Amino acid sequence: MRLMSIASGSSGNCIYIGSEQAHILVDAGISGKRIEKGLNSLELTGKDIDGIFVTHEHSDHIKGLGVLARKYEIPIYTTGGTVDAMVKSGNLGKLPEGIFHEIQEDKDVSIKDLTIHPFAISHDAAQPVGYRFQCGERSIGIATDLGKYNDYIVNNLQNLDALLLEANHDIRMLQVGKYPYYLKQRILGERGHLSNENAGKLLCRLLHDNLKAVFLGHLSRENNYEELAYETVCSEVTLGDNPYKSHDFKIQVAKRDCISEVITV
Repeated sequence: MRLMSIASGSSGNCIYIGSEQAHILVDAGISGKRIEKGLNSLELTGKDIDGIFVTHEHSDHIKGLGVLARKYEIPIYTTGGTVDAMVKSGNLGKLPEGIFHEIQEDKDVSIKDLTIHPFAISHDAAQPVGYRFQCGERSIGIATDLGKYNDYIVNNLQNLDALLLEANHDIRMLQVGKYPYYLKQRILGERGHLSNENAGKLLCRLLHDNLKAVFLGHLSRENNYEELAYETVCSEVTLGDNPYKSHDFKIQVAKRDCISEVITV
């Protein structure tokens, strides 16, 4: 399996996951042109994509979805609540008949040699989900836009080979920043976003000897920066109640404006 972040941040998200047979995108929150460029770096085009799995309906996750789906008639997989919210918004434009494939939390979907497991997340959207991708013995998790985590989230992210995990904001930067009070409360709330500190705490519960790589994703442009997210998460891992140090794992930040390296597991 391969994992590559085409873009990750509060301004737009698109992740590629592939196997021997299947090619999947998680979200399409950047321009179709940028998505194509990312796919081209893997010697792929939109024609090769077997499905787009949408986490939720916010624009930084679906901005390029309509264009991409129309051009290549790529099936869109997401929850019924997210489909309804996207259709009501009118932002996708007219899409081909039958392009939506409704999925449900905790019910697996198979595409070629990939098994995709959606799980519920806490975010201020209609019916948001994270995803776990499995191919044989290998698995990759995508977990962003988490207001909080609990045992259910931890269980869905156990024993992964690679993980893209939200590290959205530094709490102090957010508190003293220019955002209005209501927006700060939304981000800090249980249906908001995961802070650097909480990302590190969650990661501590997911570490195991065979975890190959961790991407920190969905960083806020205004309330975070790459070095701070990285250092905070690494400190939580090294100082946390676990037998590991941060340098035991390949931890890196998924950037908002360029593709990541390709992680193969």
